Amino acid sequence: MAMPNRTSVTWLTGKIPPATVDQLRADVLDSAAEMVREIQAHVPEYARPEERYVQALRTGVEFALRRYVELLDQHVGRGRGPGDDDSQPINWRELYQAVGEREMREGRSLDALHAAVRICARVANRRLRAFAERHALPPNAVAWLAEAIFDNTDDVARASAEGYAQAQEAEAGELDRRRRRLLDLLIADPPPSMTALATAASAAHWQMPRRLAAVAVAAPAPIAQPPVLSPEILAAFDHSQPCLIVPDPKGLAQVRALVNGLSQHHAAVGPAVSPVDAGKSLRWARLALDLSAKGLIPREHIIWCGDHLASLAVFQDQALLATLAERRLAPLARLRDDKRELLADTLLAWLKFNMNANEVAAHLHVHPQTVRHRLRQLGQLFGSQIRDPDLRFELEIALRAEHARHLRTKAAVAH
Repeated sequence: MAMPNRTSVTWLTGKIPPATVDQLRADVLDSAAEMVREIQAHVPEYARPEERYVQALRTGVEFALRRYVELLDQHVGRGRGPGDDDSQPINWRELYQAVGEREMREGRSLDALHAAVRICARVANRRLRAFAERHALPPNAVAWLAEAIFDNTDDVARASAEGYAQAQEAEAGELDRRRRRLLDLLIADPPPSMTALATAASAAHWQMPRRLAAVAVAAPAPIAQPPVLSPEILAAFDHSQPCLIVPDPKGLAQVRALVNGLSQHHAAVGPAVSPVDAGKSLRWARLALDLSAKGLIPREHIIWCGDHLASLAVFQDQALLATLAERRLAPLARLRDDKRELLADTLLAWLKFNMNANEVAAHLHVHPQTVRHRLRQLGQLFGSQIRDPDLRFELEIALRAEHARHLRTKAAVAH
């Protein structure tokens, strides 16, 4: 704490007579009620009428007065005042830091505290001047104490600001931990109960939405700097498989937040689900990333699973898909690779374009007659199954998987 310099002129000139010291000490301690009234009259944050708030304010004022008395006792060489116990001296810096921390916990800014401290200092100095006049003391006899009171005001401001900042940092860290626990709970398997989620969400100060979506992020490792996202989005970028939880994923604000925040990342947004199904949404989002990497759905900056539900439903089981492809594409197995790929692409296009040879020709950039020639070959290989509606559905799935396999093979060769 800032203390008066014993070499300063105020220590060499006028002194308070010993007989007057106890009277000044009593006058300082008697100013508590006046300070409380002034603070409540001028600082709205401390004007609450409830007894517990009034008592807390008075306790704070009395601590401030004890500081002033301590300065007075030190000045006259008395050490601790009469009636003080034998406990350790007060660490005023720690005390003021604790006051700043309490203000943050109570949800108040430091402006109210600093205003209250200034009011205490003004009241103390006003009473000090009045005391000096009543006892005919020279001005410099109490000037040192007035200066010390204002020095103490600065000390309070600095120490309380330190405590406030430390409390903010600690609370932010704890809130981050609670939000992380909430995210982990949302995506847990088996899924949590709604009661457990509500409790965790309340602890994390997170508004539970009616619908949410999980986002799977295929980010480069390590991530140098996590993206800046809306505060209501829960994020876990240090997971081995980074993910997000996004409330109201169809809202325009959230869409913009994802598009802008994930501009440097490849991600998939799972279907919107109830909170207890967040794990399912994440599982589908991760499947979408996997299918995108295999060429089974388009690779986009952000994949919206809602646009690919059929593909997600069909391609969930890769082993089953491989078995289906092997069975349905058996007629092509004995062909050369180039011939196999040519006929497979033609058949897939024919199924996708509703068996319209002209549209298939335009898509493949060949003459319609060429398409018809290939289709005759396919008819010979597959027989009637290519016109069976149920088999055509399985055949298209198998052909899409085969097409993706060809693309991956070509990409691997190119690299």
